[in-house]
Amino acid sequence: MSSINVTPEHIKIAETFVAKTHANGGLAPVDLNRFWETQEAARRDPWNGPQVALGIGMSSECCFDELDIPIDYHTLTHNHAYRLDLHTRYNNLAEKIVGKRLLSEAPAPDPALQYPGVKQLHDIFEARNEWHNESYWLMQAATNEDELSALLDRVEARLNDLRAFILPENWDAERSRLMAAGRKPGLYRGQRGPVTFAMSVYGVENLIYLILDNPELAGRLRDLILEAMLERARILDEEAGYSPTEAPRGFSFADDNCTLLTADMYEFFAYPILKGMFDRYCPAPEDRRGQHSDSDMEHLLPILGRCDLRWTNFGPTVMVDKIREHLPNAVIHGQLAPFVFSRNEEVNIVAELLRDIELAGDERGLLFATAGSINNGSRLTGLRLIMAAIQEFGQYQ
Repeated sequence: MSSINVTPEHIKIAETFVAKTHANGGLAPVDLNRFWETQEAARRDPWNGPQVALGIGMSSECCFDELDIPIDYHTLTHNHAYRLDLHTRYNNLAEKIVGKRLLSEAPAPDPALQYPGVKQLHDIFEARNEWHNESYWLMQAATNEDELSALLDRVEARLNDLRAFILPENWDAERSRLMAAGRKPGLYRGQRGPVTFAMSVYGVENLIYLILDNPELAGRLRDLILEAMLERARILDEEAGYSPTEAPRGFSFADDNCTLLTADMYEFFAYPILKGMFDRYCPAPEDRRGQHSDSDMEHLLPILGRCDLRWTNFGPTVMVDKIREHLPNAVIHGQLAPFVFSRNEEVNIVAELLRDIELAGDERGLLFATAGSINNGSRLTGLRLIMAAIQEFGQYQ
């Protein structure tokens, strides 16, 4: 398989390095204790740390291939005892291969200390969250402009008293009990991005045509998404006992589908939502503003540059130097192609690390991670290879 934007020199260096791994019995040569000691400082400050920071902590779904067991995402997602068993067995291997237990082995949360469920943004817009094809998917809530207009009428009505809609009937009593025990309810500081969310609620092609053919209705959808987000966040801040000036800062979006809009369409529909949330919840230059979009969305970088993002996780075709051009203050989580990692393409894994170190240059700010999700098939030996390559090629001091 070919990698993205790597040079013949990158490949040559990577091939030589990987050959050392095979000569070492398949395990890349790395000083594990020294790596993790240095990694702690690097992760704490990717701009000034002693080495390239590693941003790959693996994921629960990696257990299946690593443990050579059948894939069962539904049980993994819904059965804590099953997940804990997989994590424990996986961590036993991880400790031997990379010198660290990577996945959580925390016990199941005590139900008596959990707040009752709060309705989310998709509930406000009547999009059901259903399990299909090994994951949850938001189901479309409107299929044409008439249905969308009627849906937005109902959303507007809910916003008149959103607290009553999103909080369950037993909320006040449970909140009093749990706050007295020192446990605050969770806040709202992350959201499926506006393009992905709107395309889930109304359909992919439908949203594109709506923006082109009926910008007035599209603008109404946009404005109500922002209004609902702001109000939901305000309510949950208030329930946690925070005033507007005291509430914790930061907000992030996950918007894979943003690539499907042109820059002009994105500026019209999505950018005002990002700006509205960032202006409210992370207005200071140092506040944490982030976006994950594991898609080919380089054409949107000039617009995202106005948001002064502080972290990014973009698709594997979006190169470090292009991100840095528009987002000089962002820690770049990437840009290893997830399929390169999950297919265990050892030479390409190292070559992409060399590429990203070179593109980041003296400015640093690179947290080497997959440009997207960490998928089943990604191996602990591959992670160790990255660690060894960082120790060999990614030292700053």
